[in-house]
Amino acid sequence: MSLSFTVYRGSSDGKIIADVTTRDLQHNEVYIETTHSGICGTDEHFLHAGCVLGHEGIGIVKQLGPGVSSVKVGDRVGFAYIRKVCGVCDNCLDQYCRQKRAYGTHDFDVGSFSHATVWDASCIFSIPDALASVDAAPLMCAGGTVWSCLTQNGIRVNDRVGVLGIGGLGHLAIKLASALGYHVVALSGSEKKREEAREFGADEFRVLKRDGRIEGDGDGEDEMKPIKHLLVCGSGAVEYTSLIPLMDTTSTIYHMAVSFENTPIPTLPLLSKGIRIQGSFITSRNNLQELLEFAARKDIRPAVVKYPFGVEGIQTAMGDLRDGK
Repeated sequence: MSLSFTVYRGSSDGKIIADVTTRDLQHNEVYIETTHSGICGTDEHFLHAGCVLGHEGIGIVKQLGPGVSSVKVGDRVGFAYIRKVCGVCDNCLDQYCRQKRAYGTHDFDVGSFSHATVWDASCIFSIPDALASVDAAPLMCAGGTVWSCLTQNGIRVNDRVGVLGIGGLGHLAIKLASALGYHVVALSGSEKKREEAREFGADEFRVLKRDGRIEGDGDGEDEMKPIKHLLVCGSGAVEYTSLIPLMDTTSTIYHMAVSFENTPIPTLPLLSKGIRIQGSFITSRNNLQELLEFAARKDIRPAVVKYPFGVEGIQTAMGDLRDGK
């Protein structure tokens, strides 16, 4: 039986368009009624591509395709950036999974900006009962991205972990890093983020000026101790020259947000202190399930703003994202 449902896609002029798509359930696919979706900066990059947007979805399984045994009708599940995996290549057997697009068969008609979707059962996630759907949605990409970085790179309890940029990615990075027992240093270009950062769990708050100068924390620590791991969570291009003085020897800077701007990298200062610059890809399937269970157990909740699920609500939400709200 064919399934028809409403989806919301971008367009060449950047407007959100409601559309109806029709699908037949294939082997190992499930039909999910979408109840909640987060919004991600990556959605902005795909806004003009004509595809259905969204990859931070939560919903209820309504129908099972042939061969599905991992979930049942009525289960509450999440679905994220990875849509289908081969299950046999090194990426699947090791840490990361390939997006379906890598096989030349990317599906532009599914996403979490929808009233329903069809997803491969190997890439959906069980949502713990203690975690509300509205809180689980942002964890599917933003949360998963910072969680992977915080748990897969040898960071140890009490290590000084910096978070630059206290927005969607950054506030979750602070909450999770604090819950993992790291010493969290929140960095922002604005003093107005101080109270928020402290509420999220930061041990220190520092204002990073454009020239690289650091303002004290207001608690007697005028000179900041070096950072061992720095998560760069802002959306703009990074001025690495201003970050090098913040870093400890043999430390690591992780670039978390997507930017298409060219970024100069000062190699001599990196060499002199043994500093690494490392990308951080989306989390693996197992790692993401661990995050959901950790968030439920530790009562970690994203800060959310709710919008109505439709063209107007999505356009307003994406405009607020674009404006840095």
